[in-house]
Amino acid sequence: MAFSVKGRTQTALAEINITPLVDVVLVLLLIFMLTAPVLQSGVDVAIPRTRTVNQLTEVRMVVTIDKDQNVFLQDKPVNVHDLPNLLKNATANATPAKRIIYLRADERVPFGAFASVMDAVKQAGITNISIVTRPIKQ
Repeated sequence: MAFSVKGRTQTALAEINITPLVDVVLVLLLIFMLTAPVLQSGVDVAIPRTRTVNQLTEVRMVVTIDKDQNVFLQDKPVNVHDLPNLLKNATANATPAKRIIYLRADERVPFGAFASVMDAVKQAGITNISIVTRPIKQ
């Protein structure tokens, strides 16, 4: 479709410029990539340091014990007595190979509190428990 303005012929712009859209999508992707690891577990604990640490790439079920011995499933506070039922419900559809719990505990937590949470996890029928640690800086 052409039309004339003071002797010049112009055509209607029928193409959509997707460059700004791609710029916005890439910025959003970058923001999500940077904030996703921070959002995984929001409970602040001082994790013990060890020499061997494996990096994880998958999101898993995390049980956290903070320095005041409060127990969290993912980021939600739970009672340690309710933990077996909550874990059974959360992992009901998972295959046995995927029924893995990561246990994060503050380094100041007494062993008795740590053992009671591990017992609650085992009561849920989960025997694959990994303890989260940080690497020792050389």
